Amino acid sequence: MGSLDDAGVFKLRDDLAIIQTLDFFTPIVDDPYAFGQIAAANALSDIYAMGGVPLTAMNIICFPIKNMDISVLHEILAGGLDKIKEAGAFLVGGHSITDQELKYGLSITGTIHPEEILTNKGARAGDRLILTKPIGTGIVNTAVKGNLAGREIIDHVTALMSSLNRPAAEEIKDFDVSACTDVTGFGLFGHVCEMIEKEPVGVKIFVDKVPLIPDVIKFAKMGIVPGGAHSNRTFRHGHLVNPDGIDPVLMNIMFDPQTSGGLLIAVNQEQAPELLKRLREKGAEMASVIGEFVPEPAGKVVIQNLS
Repeated sequence: MGSLDDAGVFKLRDDLAIIQTLDFFTPIVDDPYAFGQIAAANALSDIYAMGGVPLTAMNIICFPIKNMDISVLHEILAGGLDKIKEAGAFLVGGHSITDQELKYGLSITGTIHPEEILTNKGARAGDRLILTKPIGTGIVNTAVKGNLAGREIIDHVTALMSSLNRPAAEEIKDFDVSACTDVTGFGLFGHVCEMIEKEPVGVKIFVDKVPLIPDVIKFAKMGIVPGGAHSNRTFRHGHLVNPDGIDPVLMNIMFDPQTSGGLLIAVNQEQAPELLKRLREKGAEMASVIGEFVPEPAGKVVIQNLS
């Protein structure tokens, strides 16, 4: 709880612990099947971020039965179930209530060896920071709501959000990884701040190496930025070094709240190139080394351009 980690872990015996998480939200895409897939991938991500393997899932449903056809719910649940199956987990139940606003998500239970747990703390000076997915889903989804995004970018972002972090989670087991988390509601910089807050290390972020979703800069320049990005930025401003050295548009993107974002992985500097190569081979084509953990200034994010 103290580290604001991705999920809760409970030790059952010396060689087995369970990981538990819960997440649900309102629709962020129009297609109900895609919404179900995204919600499931988002919930499953917390298990992967802790180094675990998802085992069971339970649906959480709030549905306006008086105002919406039940077929919509069937499609949402089908999308969620297919993504659960893709993760190798099992749907074992759930709970539904009548609500004026549609909401869907899942409670996920996973397993892990107690000595293999990954948290968002523990990064070492010299470690490289890898991001496995491009950022900008919050901004693009805001553009979608304003009917400003074309079908190509909508399909691209939907596929990105519904993709599992499973391949990346499986790959990092072969490497000297000191910390891991996923990028969600606090934005990239918000979750990076969590990794170094009250820790004996800081981190340099090479903003020009951060992978971005196509068109996200264009939308951000138009002022299409969700309110959460501004809240995230205000909350973490004191943790940033050289915040004025980055374009305000790019800063908003760095704090853009993500849905089903990628993993942030702190890995031994000598192993980073090989891990990056394997991540890209497993489908994370835009995975990138975006930073380096440093001894000073501890607890701070130093914003830097490599080029």
